Amino acid sequence: MADQLAYKPRPGEIPTNPGVYRFRDRDGRVLYVGKAKNLRSRLSNYFAPLHTLHERTRRMVLTAASVEWTVVASDVDSLQLEYMWIKEFDPPFNVRYKDDKSYPFLAVTLADEAPRVIVTRNRRIPGAKYFGPYPKVWAVHDTIDLMIKVFPIRTCSDASYRKAMATGRPCFPGQIGRCGGPCSMKVSIEDHRAIVDDFVAFLSGGDQRFTKTLTARMREASAAMDYEAAAGFRDKLQAIDAVLSKSALVLAADTDADLFGIAEDELAATVQHFVIRGGRVRGVRATTIEKELDITGGDLVDQVLQRTYGNAAPADIPKQVLVPVMPDDAAELEAWLRDRRGRGVTIQIAQRGRKADLMRTASLNAQQALVLHKTRRTSDYVARTQALTDLQDALGLLEAPLRIECFDVSHLSGTNVVASMVVFEDGLPRKDQYRSFGVAETTDDTDSLHQVLLRRLAYLDRPEEVEADAEPDVTADGEVVVTARRRPRFAYRPQLLVVDGGKPQVEAAARALRDAGHEEIALCGIAKRLEEVWMPGEEYPVILPRTSEALYLLQRLRDEAHRFAITHQRRRRKRDIQSVLAEIPGLGDARIKALLRHFGSVAGLKRATPDEIAELPGVGPKLAAAIHAHLSDG
Repeated sequence: MADQLAYKPRPGEIPTNPGVYRFRDRDGRVLYVGKAKNLRSRLSNYFAPLHTLHERTRRMVLTAASVEWTVVASDVDSLQLEYMWIKEFDPPFNVRYKDDKSYPFLAVTLADEAPRVIVTRNRRIPGAKYFGPYPKVWAVHDTIDLMIKVFPIRTCSDASYRKAMATGRPCFPGQIGRCGGPCSMKVSIEDHRAIVDDFVAFLSGGDQRFTKTLTARMREASAAMDYEAAAGFRDKLQAIDAVLSKSALVLAADTDADLFGIAEDELAATVQHFVIRGGRVRGVRATTIEKELDITGGDLVDQVLQRTYGNAAPADIPKQVLVPVMPDDAAELEAWLRDRRGRGVTIQIAQRGRKADLMRTASLNAQQALVLHKTRRTSDYVARTQALTDLQDALGLLEAPLRIECFDVSHLSGTNVVASMVVFEDGLPRKDQYRSFGVAETTDDTDSLHQVLLRRLAYLDRPEEVEADAEPDVTADGEVVVTARRRPRFAYRPQLLVVDGGKPQVEAAARALRDAGHEEIALCGIAKRLEEVWMPGEEYPVILPRTSEALYLLQRLRDEAHRFAITHQRRRRKRDIQSVLAEIPGLGDARIKALLRHFGSVAGLKRATPDEIAELPGVGPKLAAAIHAHLSDG
């Protein structure tokens, strides 16, 4: 099957050096960019037999028409080149990032004559120092309100500042005690700059110094019986305590780190990025990642770090990065971050203590965010309605498909052929109505699909079954009424059938609809190449936008049908294996599990000699000979 890829390089063509590779389609568009310490070893994984590849990887290599690579001098160079090309080409099969929201930051405009503190989502203010991000806008405003009690710096607009300095009259916020800049006429530009420096130092993690200083000054004022001044220092200490209570101390006071909690499934991943400065969580950022290829946890961490720090200022890169899984090229990433920061950076797994506790918190938040991301797109009434309406328009249906059934066929090298049927109603899965089918004899996937659909459609013409134990009810006027309770098994007619596959699968399904006399049911297929939607009798597919709710619904249907088919096949295969071994006298469930665990599979057990089987605890020479003879006969 690998020979179907005409662009597969010949043996020995791919170098063993580190480098970066690109898959392109027939139009020259870059589909995927990746890096490797050994190009030959990494690229050979893509050219394995197609049936062994994950479905998304298979879709990518089938969509591609060529592969090219660039050899570099070191692994760090490959990391830098990969990042640059991903930013330049925006490949559709690399992971897609989307911030869950545009987070507000607290910024201090240090480039101004009189720096001011503002709340902004703009990260490109020249000369500004940023703190955060904060999860809510009101949280930033609360912090500023508390902080200006301790560090009275400018909060008014630039227009108000210029007017006040030109007229000599305080700005309006300064008149009501909300602005402490030179425009309030209470402090000079030089003194205000010193207060700003203290403000920045405090938010950067120097809270202990200011707390100790204010406490000492409060005690001195109290000893001097200057109780008014002492009360002022006390109020400032209370304001500092209120600010610090919003970001609890979780690690050692000298800890500057970024911690990443990650949760993922086959389709998406969510990242919780905790910004820790001075041992306190100063900000949290959430990111959702749409995955187009099946990538490992280490590769995902690799790409998250590249994306997070690729355009970051050196001051925003901490000396420690805590991750749930160590990427394969951790040393190269550390070197890359060190070059960007100008000082050493370490990447570590949080394994114990308070760091591990915080990682569990971040991972729990990521898991909840992943569930929320999935349920928002499927459970939100507006999103579901939009998906069904878009699907109706795209397929030219007379009504929105309120009940959709999706079918997928799965097999193991042509054996153990099974099919699945999943049901979505109003855009939500109805798992109680899922069904699985075994296919005894078939020629290929299209024949299997035709058989399964004929069996399913046959139920539409059957009368509904009535429960035999229906009991009579007596009405208020004494009349006896028998209510027949009907079982809804396969009773509901779908408005749309979806098959996993392209034009051949859709034509096989259309033939089944004709043979069953139910051509009134709409039909489409979703292919595993560019997510094209095929309809019967059409020469070209329907292309839905990548951001379409209708496409997301079809993808969920397809992936859920695939998951259900694989689950059923594995359960059936396990049952078959257990039944083969259970036929051997003296071999119980515990020994069967031990044998399969030791040899890995029935095939591995078949290759073993009686002596090798007898080495397993609890299996003597006689039983080992019986097992070997039974499997050899089979």
